[in-house]
Amino acid sequence: MNEKILLVEDNETLGYILKEYLEMKGFDVDLAIDGTQGLRRFQKSPFDLCILDVMMPEMDGFELAKEIKTISMDMPIIFLTAKALKVDVLKGFNIGADDYIVKPVNEEELVARIKAVLRRSHSMKETADLTYEVGCYRFDFANQKLFLEDEVKMLTEKEAKLLKLLCEYKGRLLPRQKVLKSLWNNNDYFTRRSMDVFISRLRKYLSKDEHIQIKNVYGSGFIMTDRLNN
Repeated sequence: MNEKILLVEDNETLGYILKEYLEMKGFDVDLAIDGTQGLRRFQKSPFDLCILDVMMPEMDGFELAKEIKTISMDMPIIFLTAKALKVDVLKGFNIGADDYIVKPVNEEELVARIKAVLRRSHSMKETADLTYEVGCYRFDFANQKLFLEDEVKMLTEKEAKLLKLLCEYKGRLLPRQKVLKSLWNNNDYFTRRSMDVFISRLRKYLSKDEHIQIKNVYGSGFIMTDRLNN
């Protein structure tokens, strides 16, 4: 069965062109012309991935992404937009985007990035039964939940993937390049900054156990330790 994509683009000409091209490449594409319509389509049908413009009437792409994440936390999202400022790119990744593409778009590159995001999404689902112990915490990767006694913290998809990598490398160096390739499939300034933001978030989430540390090894990567490693 072809993977189904929700494409939300208020430029009808561009939207039509992208829809036709993606369908030619084997995807099933549902095109919406604004955020409100896109949300209605998402609520009614299952999708494998969402491609969202940012600057749209009624509901912009950032707000739409937040609404989508409340319905399906692990839904892969790619922003496709003319907003190229660093603050906008970081905002997109902080919301939980899997990729951020600045227009004008190269159709072949778009398809390559879609396939990369879908591969990561499928890989996560295949390993969804994994759980980890981190100090006093229990991490349920399947449901993106971090437990501390009776407290539960819901993680975003990318936070969960990053914590999973840290757990797999616990007590060892997790190379920065592996994180960038596995989670962002990119290594530019914006993705490196986004990675650092996500590392800071995880430190905060795990801060109630003073034995847990995520150390930054300058220029090399990260090492997560807990009291079992000390």
